Amino acid sequence: MTALCSIIGVLDDGASSLSQEALQLVRSAKHVIAGSRLLATLVDDIGQAQSYDLTGHLSQVPGWISAAINNNEAVAVLASGDPLCHGIAGFLAKKFAPEQLRILPNLTSIQLAFAELKLPWQSATIASVHSQDAGEWVRGASPQHGMYALLQQCRQHALLAVLTSPENNPARIARMLQTEGLADDFDIAVAQALRQPGQIVSGFLSVANVAADEYIDPNVVILKRKTALPAPVLFGVSDDSFRQRKPEKGLITKREVRTVSLARMQLTRSSVVWDIGAGSGSVGLEAARLCPDGHVYAIEKNIDDIANVEHNHAVLSVSNYSFVHGKAPQHLDSWPDPDAVFIGGSGGELAELIALCLNRLKPNGWLVMNFVTLENMSTAVETLKQLGANWDACQIQASRSSPILDMHRLQAENPVWIVSATHPLQPKTCGQDEQ
Repeated sequence: MTALCSIIGVLDDGASSLSQEALQLVRSAKHVIAGSRLLATLVDDIGQAQSYDLTGHLSQVPGWISAAINNNEAVAVLASGDPLCHGIAGFLAKKFAPEQLRILPNLTSIQLAFAELKLPWQSATIASVHSQDAGEWVRGASPQHGMYALLQQCRQHALLAVLTSPENNPARIARMLQTEGLADDFDIAVAQALRQPGQIVSGFLSVANVAADEYIDPNVVILKRKTALPAPVLFGVSDDSFRQRKPEKGLITKREVRTVSLARMQLTRSSVVWDIGAGSGSVGLEAARLCPDGHVYAIEKNIDDIANVEHNHAVLSVSNYSFVHGKAPQHLDSWPDPDAVFIGGSGGELAELIALCLNRLKPNGWLVMNFVTLENMSTAVETLKQLGANWDACQIQASRSSPILDMHRLQAENPVWIVSATHPLQPKTCGQDEQ
């Protein structure tokens, strides 16, 4: 049986970009579904077919297609370029049986842009910011922002092709790079109105130039890194890498304790992490490096630490980290459920925080806490017992070499208890002691 729904890739020069097969499918369709721009571009070829503007109505498209198929009437869905590259075909392929669809891809705007630049693109990473407008980029924005994924990709790749939107346009992308301190790391080319009479393809420009200019829509952005990709330390970042308050030995989770705590959190690339009582931000920021496909949400109540966290956030060059000034449990209700929680400070509400965190923790997730006082350690253990949690504790007592005359001695750091807990009846990981 011939598929009644054809998903057809179209370029901005309309009918002339289509094969004879594709053009015939458009002209013979009883129903044509497309965005407003493509409907206008192919208005003469659509003819008497019933047209549907999918702009802002994506959820209704499967229903429109089903109604046409049930009436044994051909329907054509038009999309820009290759409908399987950040296009509607991937969405519809999940809604219909394979034999109900046929897909006729076209050249993508990305291919056309690289061709105009005479630049090989087999190593390029494809990104899209064609999403709901979330406004200008702000450091520490959450994954819900439309440009979040692009920024993460900029930190990991040297050549990117970006499908833009009228709001998330080349200038806004350039300003995001400026905000994140990446302006000197990239050059930007913009391909505008491809295959149209007003086509303009710039050479590679500085981020500053693009940030201050305006561009014709639709357009494609090519980001090319001009500095080497960084290779930062992922685990065991030195204490001196973090700005910290300096009463006596410094208010920071020391490297020896931090590494054990992070190990006990059982992080993965995509973990969602809470850092409660962030202090200098050392634990949360190092967790962000270990979870490049996840996100860290941090909170700190002490006003004297805020500037230090913001400084460390900028210096460590991570984008998957959101920080707020406040006292937990404030803000926690707006955070997604975590895979791991670190409590470095509780503000006197430790028992309540433990109960809240265990309740929100995802299956197989871990709550890890650091204590330097007997009282907080006792409160934590008693609370975990009352909640029936699966828990264990260890003490880290590290000593570091310190010069004395022309020799060295060991200088002891403060002992720290590390308490790890998970849901009641959760299977323990290999090597964990029974309680």
